[in-house]
Amino acid sequence: MGTRLGELVERFGGRLEGDADIEVTAITPLDRAGASDLSFLSNSKLRALAAHSHAAALILAPADEAEVAATFAGARIVTANPYAWFARAAQHFVSARLPPPEPGIHPTATVHPTAQVDPTAHIGPHVTVEAGAAIKAGAAVDAGCYIGVDAVIGEGTHLFANVTFHARCIIGARGIIHSGAVIGGDGFGFAVEDGVYIKIPQTGRVVIGDDVDIGSNTTVDRGALDDTVIEDGVKLDNQIQIGHNCHIGAHTAMAGCVGVAGSARIGRHCTFGGAAMINGHIEIVDNVHITAATMVPNSITEPGRYTGYFPVARNADWERVAVLVRKLSSMREQIRALEKAVKALAGANQVS
Repeated sequence: MGTRLGELVERFGGRLEGDADIEVTAITPLDRAGASDLSFLSNSKLRALAAHSHAAALILAPADEAEVAATFAGARIVTANPYAWFARAAQHFVSARLPPPEPGIHPTATVHPTAQVDPTAHIGPHVTVEAGAAIKAGAAVDAGCYIGVDAVIGEGTHLFANVTFHARCIIGARGIIHSGAVIGGDGFGFAVEDGVYIKIPQTGRVVIGDDVDIGSNTTVDRGALDDTVIEDGVKLDNQIQIGHNCHIGAHTAMAGCVGVAGSARIGRHCTFGGAAMINGHIEIVDNVHITAATMVPNSITEPGRYTGYFPVARNADWERVAVLVRKLSSMREQIRALEKAVKALAGANQVS
């Protein structure tokens, strides 16, 4: 069953140019969209492709409308942020195709008598819910998950299969944790005596806010004494490591394989490209954007875009640059010596 364009615009806003009664059944890329599809233009470089799309309707920005409308035959939904509009509409179509899991506890699940599971929550096969844990209304805990002692899963939060959510950790409402993620494992904390490592008990929690997404195989370590905190709206991609006692500000996003060492404090609305590495015990202010593969060894006190890597080059070129970099220190001393010699010579000439 399709959805009327008029209904979508009423729900998500925007200005509709065309027939409100047109029904669309899916969102499809520009080059593959057909007569029952909705498509979107978020990159002005693709105007020509959009103008000749066969989609029933097109989501686009005001700046692109005039050029596209000259040849595009379908309806248009004009909005300031086509990509965000597309995201909300995509959620609508997915929810229509995939109804929420059935409420109830699967017969193979193990739920401790003192755990509190809301009647509207879904507990899948072979799930373990330990003593004192709370699973809130509308939450879904898929097959094979482990929920530790006194842990809390917020309203409408979805744990996909085989998530481990350790004791006393908390996640708020509408969160998503993908398969293989481990929340609340021990942080990497040891004292050293006579060359021997002595484990420091990790007694803090992981406290996660509302609307947080955590990708597959990502790990968020519990705090050593205080809590590890992930604020509202944070988005973590796959295979990210968040060390103990870190604090991640609201609406910060990290791409795959980012590593954040213990006790780092990261502000709000920051972004981190894939494989960026953040040193421990540093602070990064709000609205900082770190490019992929950048190493951040020290605190960042001003908003902006930061990069710390050498771009890819042919191996021979890279080796020549590496040799020059190793010689920079001696070259600096030589330049300083030459500067002193020039000053001395200039002084001698003035005297004479």
